[in-house]
Amino acid sequence: MAMIPPFDADGLLPPNDYELSLDELETAGIPIEVQPAPLGVLWQQLQLPRRLARGDVDLFWSPLMTLPLASRVPAVVTIHDLTVLLYPETHNAKVRLSLLPFLERSLEKARRVVAVSQATADDLAFHFPACTPRVRVVYEGVDPSFAPGSTEEVAAIRRELGTPDGYILYIGTLEPRKNVDLLLSAWEALREEDPETPPLLLAGGAGWHSRRLLARLAALAEAHRGAVRYLGRVDADRLVRLFQGARAFAYPSLYEGFGLPPLEALACGVPTVVSNTSSLPEVVGDAALTVDPHAAAPLAAALRQILEPARAAELSRRGPRRAAGFRWETAAREMAQVFAEALD
Repeated sequence: MAMIPPFDADGLLPPNDYELSLDELETAGIPIEVQPAPLGVLWQQLQLPRRLARGDVDLFWSPLMTLPLASRVPAVVTIHDLTVLLYPETHNAKVRLSLLPFLERSLEKARRVVAVSQATADDLAFHFPACTPRVRVVYEGVDPSFAPGSTEEVAAIRRELGTPDGYILYIGTLEPRKNVDLLLSAWEALREEDPETPPLLLAGGAGWHSRRLLARLAALAEAHRGAVRYLGRVDADRLVRLFQGARAFAYPSLYEGFGLPPLEALACGVPTVVSNTSSLPEVVGDAALTVDPHAAAPLAAALRQILEPARAAELSRRGPRRAAGFRWETAAREMAQVFAEALD
């Protein structure tokens, strides 16, 4: 049985896509029990242990970093990143108070701890060494729908967006950790150097502390006559099409536990540049460029490089091959093994 509290998927998918995922689970024959959790951590720590105590759950898995500490049911926890510990200033008080008081005890309680990258596993080993023997790395995957578009499909999305020669793309939540300001500065430098620099399109939810960034985006859009455009949240189908139509993808995040958008860009054959920090080099391998995320000049230089036809063609070939090594089917098999170990 799957017991699921409501959640949001990194600001990219609208709420009705969560309902679609429930339908998919039910179609697969997995019973669903939805537990309303308006108070979040209070539900997890006070109500959930009582529910688990009924005796019909053999193993509890939390994909959300912490466990219900009062529960005696064997448990597995997934750690996506340690930003709440390493970069607390990039989270609001509600997130910090929901995670920090429970994180260490959750790691102590878990029979297995799943890290979504070796970089995250290394962070766990440094900050919580006692859990190291129980840590297992299970990489995230790429849905098969993320694939290079045909010539006709690429032309169609570019025509729809009014960008016949393509565009530079960013996908992700607009929040301080994603370092979008650096991308805007790099794009401005390129545009000043070459007025024919492709437009910059950004998609994803507006997260914490995004008001000033949204104001800057609006000012740039006006100053450059729409060459900078914020598309907001997009659904899954449009997300794939946006990747397929891009000439370049940039992801200058300061820290990622895994970094799924760059991998999706690679799967679509889009030349990509990411930060040289945390898990991002591990994920993209030699299929993308990596740069220091603390200065605009290196990012601008990398974008200039991947927009050149020869370099772009080379990275377009490497990307899908790299992404092919990350599949949800593999993640599912490895998670099943983790669950088996936890129950042994």
